[in-house]
Amino acid sequence: MRSPTVVSYLQRPLITVRIMLLAAAFTAVFTPKWTNFQFTEANAQTLSPSFYESSCPTVAAVVENVVRQAVQAEARMAASLLRLHFHDCFVHGCDGSVLLDATSTVTGEKTALPNNNSLRGFDVVDNIKTAVEAVCPGTVSCADILALAANASVTLVGGPSWTVLLGRRDATSPATVNEVNSALPSPNSNMTFIISQFAAVGLNVQDTVVLSGAHTIGQARCISFSSRLYNFSGTGSPDPSINPVYLQTLQSACPQGGDINALRPLDVTTPTAFDKAYYTNLQDNEGLLLSDQELTSDSNTAPLAAAYAGNQRAFFHAFGLSMIKMGNISPLTGTQGEIRLNCRVVNA
Repeated sequence: MRSPTVVSYLQRPLITVRIMLLAAAFTAVFTPKWTNFQFTEANAQTLSPSFYESSCPTVAAVVENVVRQAVQAEARMAASLLRLHFHDCFVHGCDGSVLLDATSTVTGEKTALPNNNSLRGFDVVDNIKTAVEAVCPGTVSCADILALAANASVTLVGGPSWTVLLGRRDATSPATVNEVNSALPSPNSNMTFIISQFAAVGLNVQDTVVLSGAHTIGQARCISFSSRLYNFSGTGSPDPSINPVYLQTLQSACPQGGDINALRPLDVTTPTAFDKAYYTNLQDNEGLLLSDQELTSDSNTAPLAAAYAGNQRAFFHAFGLSMIKMGNISPLTGTQGEIRLNCRVVNA
């Protein structure tokens, strides 16, 4: 005679059982051994969590204080600061180059297609730098400020905290616009291409799925997804994968000929809270960007997205590990680069 537990599993559709078993496996593998979801990555040898232990021991608290004020004033700022760290690390590594303003002779990364009229939070970074310089002049890099601000932003809106490795130095020149355009995924990219872009900076499929979960907070402009609403892939019709009710909501918010800069939340359920709702929405075909919804249609990523939809603890743990891994992409260390005094310009 079968036990009630076995019968209950056998009565479920096979795909449901597979997803449940995968979620259970994630719990077993990724259940953290640390409290408060604090994570470390042993192989990140070039950076250290104690880098400023003697030279600027209060830096993390200083950064968090400024970030807290900014997020309290505007909840969206948490996503904006997190995104700055992403866009910095994916192009030439985590070197603070995304913060550099254009000059009369050099075009900055801010003008590249993925960044122009999209990246924000630079004024908050300026405020953080001012506060840090007041207590530790000429000591903490802008690249490290971005890493610390990303962690603070996530924790302040309910997400996990991880051990931020420090010791990066700042680039003295930006990447080219073409390098930025080719390195960062488009909101309309397919998953095969996105996976290849993550792989180019040393991140695997799991990192791709996990870091995409950062879209549990933040907003996107209508121009980033309007083609899905009216003329998907040149068909003259909406993307058939969009939940019909959600489609009507998006079309009302982003009518044809309307304001292309109007904003919609990336997570329609809990737009200002860092949680697993992003993945839950994807299971209901309520991903805002095509690049988000693609997670459920690719055989490499769909099982992971389904598992995280059912296990926030596993998502939080994996997110911390992937953020540490991303933060260790090609940092400048030692005597490379400089410690920028103003994050917008190289030192004189």
